[in-house]
Amino acid sequence: MAYERELTIGAEIARKAGDLALKIREGGLGIEIKSDESPVTVADKACEKLIVEELTAAFPGDGLLGEEGAMQESTNGRRWIIDPIDGTRDFIRGTGAWSVLIGLEADGEVVAGHAYYPAHGNMYSAAKGEGAFRDGVRIHCSDVSKKSDALICCNGLGFMHRYKFAPELVDWLAGFWTVRSMGGCLDAMLLARGSADVWVEAQAKPWDLAPLKIIAQEAGLVTFDFTGVDTIYGGNYVITVPALADEIMAFTRKG
Repeated sequence: MAYERELTIGAEIARKAGDLALKIREGGLGIEIKSDESPVTVADKACEKLIVEELTAAFPGDGLLGEEGAMQESTNGRRWIIDPIDGTRDFIRGTGAWSVLIGLEADGEVVAGHAYYPAHGNMYSAAKGEGAFRDGVRIHCSDVSKKSDALICCNGLGFMHRYKFAPELVDWLAGFWTVRSMGGCLDAMLLARGSADVWVEAQAKPWDLAPLKIIAQEAGLVTFDFTGVDTIYGGNYVITVPALADEIMAFTRKG
């Protein structure tokens, strides 16, 4: 199996980080506000430190990129992209819609990754060409083919005003079967397991997206940024069932 060692070790590390976050949450969170006005807690920092130390020990030649500042150049074309707690606001409020995200990039392409949800104990994982899994059981996207039958998850509503399509957004959303917004990493995995059909995210960094991208693709979904480019570096993101990809892209490309 491709990337078997990486998946095995990555899952172990994600679980350790999740356990640490839960333990810290029982005490004081030590909340701070970052320059982009997003919150960060002592758990974010402690979990990233744990993940970095474990990955460095297991894969010493690999590079690192973490939300909380981890940065290490690669000597072999591989890089781990880390979000120790994706959904810090959910972590702070105790909604359970937060995850530990660990993705592996090789020569600029995301090839493996994990999304672990400590509050529920669910582990999503995938490697290129090997399929997507939830707790070891293979998952796949839905076969929805019409917008009127599709459940769309729309995230980052507070940032949608930046885009030219903003005045049309509410009417456009009204054409879907229903609309949900439960949290970026959670919504994306709903698509991977076939419970939702489209995910539109107005603001996202590479560490928010790396493992979600490979899991979504291996579950049969299509991924791209608002310009239609399949990249995690565009600042926004779309995941969709294949049948709706052209329709969704036509809307987001309005800018």
